[in-house]
Amino acid sequence: MHDQQNIKNLNAVLSTGVFPDRLKYAIVKPIFKKGNKQEISNYRPISLLTSFSKITEKLIYARLHSHMDMNNILVQEQYGFNIHSSTEQAAFTLMNSILTAMNNSQIVGGIFCDLKKAFDHVNHKILLEKLEFYGVEGKFKTLIESHLTGRYQRLALDNTTNNNNSSKWEVLKCGVPQGSILGPLFFLIYINDLLIIVNKDNNMALFVDDTSIIITNSNRRDFNINANQMFQDINTWFNVNLLTLNFNKIQYLKFRTKNYYNANTQSEYDQERITNATEIKFLG
Repeated sequence: MHDQQNIKNLNAVLSTGVFPDRLKYAIVKPIFKKGNKQEISNYRPISLLTSFSKITEKLIYARLHSHMDMNNILVQEQYGFNIHSSTEQAAFTLMNSILTAMNNSQIVGGIFCDLKKAFDHVNHKILLEKLEFYGVEGKFKTLIESHLTGRYQRLALDNTTNNNNSSKWEVLKCGVPQGSILGPLFFLIYINDLLIIVNKDNNMALFVDDTSIIITNSNRRDFNINANQMFQDINTWFNVNLLTLNFNKIQYLKFRTKNYYNANTQSEYDQERITNATEIKFLG
């Protein structure tokens, strides 16, 4: 009887396009990552949702992912949260781009970007516009909009939710919950069009919010212009989409071969962080 009622409720959610308000409450647990434990930025906010909420999200996820997969919408350069990809494949893609450029006697460098609180800064209006652009419309889009809006969360410091260890309930005005079923897929869709800024001389690999760009050119002057323009373009794209680069974690590396005089010639990466403005400068 209980299972039949759950099925009835799920069907009602899909048919009406309304995500129940009582499923929009989440307890947020701060999970320590690394570094100074006194720094808030070193904690990952994981949302704990109700079981029925996750079941409902799985249904929405299945339909949305099927639509994306059937229409080949998600870019192949995204390796995060994809059953067909992995960190090893992302690393292989980057290494292959670097080695290919070196074999062609090109100058090659890489810009490696990190975002501040990427999941927390996803703008709902922009996400819904992108979903519509990708063909998600009608009652299904209404359901996703209902799922995103009117959500509440509170922070709990331990396994209890009494007033001494947890915050008040606050409305969530932007972001997708980490720890949810739909959060990762929403984020992949949100940054899916990032690759439109990459020109033919560069290669990009994405692993969720980690962005790696390999820059190549045969001419040093053109290489520096390309690198600076690429960084300006990616910074502009993130600003337009209301995401923020973590400038403290951005790295620029220059790759080149080093020949040894022994019989077995070897190749290694000389990872050089550029600080000289004549080489490359990052413009915010």
